[in-house]
Amino acid sequence: MTQQLPILDFPPVRLRARRNGDRTEIWDAVRGMYLVLTPEEWVRQHLTAFLVSHCGVPPHRIVAEYPVPLNGQPQRADIVAVDDRGEPAILAECKAADVKLDQSVLAQAVRYNSVLRARYIILTNGLKHRCYEYSDGQYRPAGFPVMRPGAER
Repeated sequence: MTQQLPILDFPPVRLRARRNGDRTEIWDAVRGMYLVLTPEEWVRQHLTAFLVSHCGVPPHRIVAEYPVPLNGQPQRADIVAVDDRGEPAILAECKAADVKLDQSVLAQAVRYNSVLRARYIILTNGLKHRCYEYSDGQYRPAGFPVMRPGAER
């Protein structure tokens, strides 16, 4: 049975996929490997492409499944983009298209960011997107961050 994934609210992107038995796998250029194509991975691949093509994030600064040590338990942020010092600048939490971006999703990202201290948090289910800027101990709605050299931040 072929998996039907929704058209997402991102610019079109070319993704490489293959069949492996009864599973569809998608190439993850960040990790350099094929991964099982899940609804969340579909969103993650689109957001990664958007960050590179439209926000100027260099591909080598994107880390998928970024480790977050939280209360002695290993957690993983979906996507973290690091700045030129290697510090987290953007933390993104990706959900499947049918998952609402409610307070619990924001709370999850804020918990991760209590450790990482990224300036921006992005929440997306591929159809809706929320971006927040962390400044002066508060999260405020913001536009998508731009990380092009020389761009205003």
